[in-house]
Amino acid sequence: MIPNPDDTIVALASAPGPGLRGIVRLSGPAVRAIVSTLVPEDIETTSAKRKLSPCRIQFPGIHSPLPGHLYFSPAPRTYTGQDTAEIHTVACPPLVDALIAALLNAGARAAQPGEFTLRAFLAGKKDLTQAEAVAGAIEASSPDELQQALAQMAGGVTQPLQGLREDLLNLLADVEAGLDFTDEHIEFVGKKEILLRLGKGLAQLMNLSRQFENRSVSHRPFRVALVGEPNAGKSSLFNVLAGLPAALVGPIPGTTRDYLTRSVILDQIQIELIDTAGWQEAENRIEEQAQALGSSQAKNADLLLWCVASNQTQPIAACDELAGVPTIRVTTKGDLVACSSPSTSAKTGQGIAQLKELLAERARAFARPALAPSLSRCQHHVEACLKHLRAAHSIVLFDDPAELLALELRLALEQLGEMVGAVYTDDLLDRIFSRFCIGK
Repeated sequence: MIPNPDDTIVALASAPGPGLRGIVRLSGPAVRAIVSTLVPEDIETTSAKRKLSPCRIQFPGIHSPLPGHLYFSPAPRTYTGQDTAEIHTVACPPLVDALIAALLNAGARAAQPGEFTLRAFLAGKKDLTQAEAVAGAIEASSPDELQQALAQMAGGVTQPLQGLREDLLNLLADVEAGLDFTDEHIEFVGKKEILLRLGKGLAQLMNLSRQFENRSVSHRPFRVALVGEPNAGKSSLFNVLAGLPAALVGPIPGTTRDYLTRSVILDQIQIELIDTAGWQEAENRIEEQAQALGSSQAKNADLLLWCVASNQTQPIAACDELAGVPTIRVTTKGDLVACSSPSTSAKTGQGIAQLKELLAERARAFARPALAPSLSRCQHHVEACLKHLRAAHSIVLFDDPAELLALELRLALEQLGEMVGAVYTDDLLDRIFSRFCIGK
C-alpha cells in the first residue's frame, strides 16, 4: 500500500554514526510548521536564500540551543515536488536521534524506505526507471555500475523510447480513425507505411533487449579463490593482487590456516580475493578445520587460481569436489626457475599485470550491476512489447481485421507505459521502493 503522500515525513539522510555532519531531511505540506517548532529563525527569510543558512536548534527541555544549518526549499521546485527542509548539525548519534524524535513529536512521520524518491515519482519528477536508478547509484560497487546508474537516472533507458511511444500513439490514432470510416473505404495510413513504422519499432526494441541481456547478470562481487599446495606462493600472490600485506608470508609450509578475503578494484570492477590454506593431509584438529574452511570457500568461488610454484615438479591434481568451478593454473615464483610457459612472480612483478587483466576480464563477464532488478523488469516489458508488435506486423502482413491491429498496438503501448511508470500498481511500487534505504 502506498503511504499517504500528504504526510510530512522525516528521516536521517546522511550515513548513520558519528561524523562531522549529520543531515535530517523532511518533506511534506507541514514542513514549515514542524521545523519552526525547533528552529526559531524566520523560515520565509531563510528559504529565500536557497542555501545553507546558520540556525539555532532549540530542543524542548534543553536550555542551550544546538548550532546547525537549515536548508529550506519551497514546492514545487524540489526533489519530491513538496516543501522540503534539511537540518544539518553535528553527526553525534544521540543528538541526531533527539532531533528526529523532536520532529516526530512535532507532527512528522518516520519515512519508509524509498519514500522520498517515491514522492518524486508520484510528482512526475522522475519516471519509474529513473527512480530505480537512484537505488542503483546508492548500491553501486564499482565506477562502471555508478556510471550505468547515473545514465539511467538521466533518462538513458526511457528517452530512446519516447519517439517510439509517440509514433505508436500516432499510428494507433490513424488506425482507429480508419475504423470509423470503413464503409467509405477511407484509408488514413497505407499498409506499406504501417509495416515500415512497425519494423522501425521492432528494430529499436530488439536493440534495447540485447543491451539489457548484456547488463543483467549477478550483482555480487566476483569471487576468486587462490588454491594449491602449501608454500605454493598463494599468500604472496594474494598480497600483490590486494595491494597490501594482508596475509602472512613465510618459508614454512602451512603458514595460512584461516582463509583471508580482500575486496579490490581491477580495471574499475570489484573482485573479492580469497586466500586459502594449502591442500594437505590434516594431522590435527586445527588443520582439519583449516582444510574444511578452505574447501568451502573454494567451492563457493566463481574462479579458482590454482597456484603451482615454478620449482614444484609434480603438483597434485585439483580436488574432485572442485571440478565444477572454473580454474586457471597460475605458475608462481617465476623468479626462481626459468619457465617456458607464462609465469608470475610476487617478488619481481613478473606476469602480475597480465593476471590482473585476465581477472578483470572474467569478472566483467560475470558482473551484475546494482540496476539488475530494474533491468529485469524493463526486459520483461520490452519482450512483451516485442510480442505485441510482432503480432501487429503479422496482422498487417496477412490483411487481418484492423480491429486486431489496434488491439495489439494498445497492448504494446500499455507495456511501454508500465515500463516507465505511466501505468502502475501499488504492489509494483511497494516491490521497487522497499529495496531503498531509509532517507532516500
